[in-house]
Amino acid sequence: MLTTKRLVLRPFRESDLAPFAEQNADPEVMRFLSGPLTRAESDAYAARAIRHMAEHGFGKFAVEVPGIAPFIGAVGLQHTGYEASFTPAIELAWRLHRRYWGQGYATEAARAAIQDGFDRLGLREIVAVTVLANLPSQRVMQRLGMTRDIAFDHPRLAAGDPLRRHILYRLRRDGA
Repeated sequence: MLTTKRLVLRPFRESDLAPFAEQNADPEVMRFLSGPLTRAESDAYAARAIRHMAEHGFGKFAVEVPGIAPFIGAVGLQHTGYEASFTPAIELAWRLHRRYWGQGYATEAARAAIQDGFDRLGLREIVAVTVLANLPSQRVMQRLGMTRDIAFDHPRLAAGDPLRRHILYRLRRDGA
């Protein structure tokens, strides 16, 4: 578990699955991802996050805002699950419910995950990727001090998919 001034990053609970599915079914939340998820797909995503955390000692956390919301989304680190010129790598990712956008929660939670990655896990570098058109996520990456690197075609997306072109950001630990 990680804590910040306003947030608690903790393992997923059974009670998180319904609000996570609601979030993942929102076309606006998912517009730069693979599109809205069904309940079964959302539950499978959460199960993968839980499994990654159990196997590696780090992963995607459920994020809560004590006194305001018991679940606002997921933020954390994971092994990249695809091959690209920059892999293997540890990737930072976030996905928040739309009603919690624009309040600095993604940046705050991501900063906690990065610090944990560098301090506890001893990582030398953390990457983040997003669709070229996803300027809000790129602004979060920039606020985190990440450096824009290369554009690439995401190997999990077919040629011609409008979401295929991605941008890579990197953050190296001080002195790395």
